[in-house]
Amino acid sequence: MPVPVPRQRAIPAVESGQAQAASHDGGASVEQAPPRKDTTRDTGTSAGTGASTGTSTGTGTGTGTGTGGQDSHQEPTAAEPAAHANLTLLLIEDDPAGSPIVPDLLDQTGKPIRVRTARNLTEAERLLTHDVHCILLDLALPAPGGADDDELAVLRHVLELAPRHAVLALTSSSDAERGAEAVAVGAQDYLFRDELDGRLLSRAIRYAVERKRSDSAERRLAEGRLRAQENRRLERGLLPTPLLEGSSLRFAARYRPGRSRALLGGDFYDVVRTPDGTVHAMIGDVCGHGPDEAALGVELRIAWRALTLAGLCGDQLLGTLQEVLEHERGDDEIFATLCTVDIAPDGRRAGLCLAGHPAPLVARPGVPARLLPYDNNGPALGLLPGARWPRTQVELGAEWSLMLYTDGLIEGHVGEGRERLGQDGMVELVRRQREEGLRGEELLRATVNEVRRLNGGELADDVAVVLLDRPA
Repeated sequence: MPVPVPRQRAIPAVESGQAQAASHDGGASVEQAPPRKDTTRDTGTSAGTGASTGTSTGTGTGTGTGTGGQDSHQEPTAAEPAAHANLTLLLIEDDPAGSPIVPDLLDQTGKPIRVRTARNLTEAERLLTHDVHCILLDLALPAPGGADDDELAVLRHVLELAPRHAVLALTSSSDAERGAEAVAVGAQDYLFRDELDGRLLSRAIRYAVERKRSDSAERRLAEGRLRAQENRRLERGLLPTPLLEGSSLRFAARYRPGRSRALLGGDFYDVVRTPDGTVHAMIGDVCGHGPDEAALGVELRIAWRALTLAGLCGDQLLGTLQEVLEHERGDDEIFATLCTVDIAPDGRRAGLCLAGHPAPLVARPGVPARLLPYDNNGPALGLLPGARWPRTQVELGAEWSLMLYTDGLIEGHVGEGRERLGQDGMVELVRRQREEGLRGEELLRATVNEVRRLNGGELADDVAVVLLDRPA
């Protein structure tokens, strides 16, 4: 059970800024029904098929408990004392004029605490403006609506009326149990009417205001953490699960969003196997890397999967995706680059379509890694109405590794200068990693980490990398 008398508690330090005196008589400043004011109140993805699979999606930024910023629709709290304003108490008592507790209320700097008085709940609602910091409520007040069966009905009504304000319950020393119940319901503390003096009440007011502020901050932090966890689960659910059942290809992926504390950015990728045995892979990049771009990237990925499973490919598929982008984007200047690869059932050749996107990298045993042809690179989606995207046939061979990536991997800087890694630098980097025997997820992890190291820190843009391996 809580300790009934506040003077038995250690009162925490109140806020650093305090009020200037509103009166000069050394006592409390008592307000009676001020002019009507605004009384509005706050009422690594894993997948694998065939002989071996090793897949991971990296989410290299942010923490699991980050708040991700405050909600712009968060309800306001009661006003906090500032250097130019006194602490303000709203006293709700049926005979406040006869109360011995009104005079001599001082804050910790010795400045008067302003007191507003209300004889009933209707008057209290009118006086409860945004600059009130604490409410002192007499529990003996008649219950609203004649709810005599609930001894705390008046308190429940005040708590509903002012959910962001500190509330002190006032009762008699012979009714300590009722005071304790008031704290359990939501009051910050309870006081005995016959034991009060100005010093005790002043300390209790400061304590209640500070405790309410601490409780509100803790609640907002908990809500922020919950929102962050929900966002992480949502974003993780939006990452693709490759459909490669029946294929001998090995799949791995790495993903690093550019937004702080995010799991998903404007980059997107997917891999599916159609009933004829063809493996289709795609990677894309929506310009920008905010939440709107992430949402658009997810829409394009889902549309690509549905269209691919429906039998579309090449120019027809990209043209339909452009229509989707044009209808879903929020700005006519938004565009997306895309790379699609369809690998024949025998695994030895593939068709390549590029829409303003960097060409994939292919590596074979005993042959240096190189880029696939990009001479037929068409425009990015959303730039040119009626555009065409040629499909280039490429030979892969019996054993190979194919890496699709977004430009976030090649646009990082090298050292402290303005030189960027570029595609040539990336090809050389992958070649060295392969010579060291790295494959699959280990190769992608080492590659992304090395790019970050060369950049001197975290990369500014989203990064997505997809690796398909055909073992001998």
